[in-house]
Amino acid sequence: MKHALLTGLLLTAFALPFAASANDDNSQCQINLSKVRDAKVAKPNLSDAVRSDVDTTVHRAESALARHNDDGARECVSLTQQALQKIQSN
Repeated sequence: MKHALLTGLLLTAFALPFAASANDDNSQCQINLSKVRDAKVAKPNLSDAVRSDVDTTVHRAESALARHNDDGARECVSLTQQALQKIQSN
């Protein structure tokens, strides 16, 4: 009985950081999407090419997030960071 309880506690302890990480990526993606939208409004003089590229990147990020898994959340974070960099460099 003690071994089963200990095993259960250890498994739970190892699983919690992974769940927290997934939530962090999901939250970071949402924050980044908001930042991208705000940055686009703040820079109305972006060229059409850059604006189109950012829109495409955001669409890909939203699609990745819609997969509702860890890989999708991480991909969303990466894509939204790219979109932010594109906006800031122009």
